[in-house]
Amino acid sequence: MVKSLLLVSVLLMVFVVPTAGVWLLGRRAKVPVWMLVVFVLAGWLAVGVGGILSQRAHGSLFPETSPCYRTGTAITQYFPPDSFCLHDDGELRTVNGPNGKFVFWTAFGTAVAVPGIALIRRRL
Repeated sequence: MVKSLLLVSVLLMVFVVPTAGVWLLGRRAKVPVWMLVVFVLAGWLAVGVGGILSQRAHGSLFPETSPCYRTGTAITQYFPPDSFCLHDDGELRTVNGPNGKFVFWTAFGTAVAVPGIALIRRRL
C-alpha cells in the first residue's frame, strides 16, 4: 500500500504537476490548444529520448548488459545526450545510432520553436 502511494506521488510530482503548470500558464496567456499539445508532447518526447540516449552505454540491471562490458568504460554526456565507450586503446566510440539522435533533435527543436511561434503570433 505504501509503495503504491509513493509511486503515485512520484508520478504526480514528476509528470502531472509540470504538465498542468505549462497547460495552465499557456491557457492564461491564450495560447491555442494545439500549440500547447504539440509543446507538451514534444517536450516529454525530448526528455524521454534524451534520457535513453544518455544512459544507453550503462548496463540496466547487470553489468553484462552494457555494450561497454569487457571493452572499456561507459561515459555519459547529458547535452546533447549521448553515451560512449572509452575503449582500452583510448578510442571513444558512441553507442547511439543516428535515428535516436534525429528523434531527439526533432523533438527538442519543436519544443523550442513552439513558444517562439506563440510569441510571434501574439505580437501580430
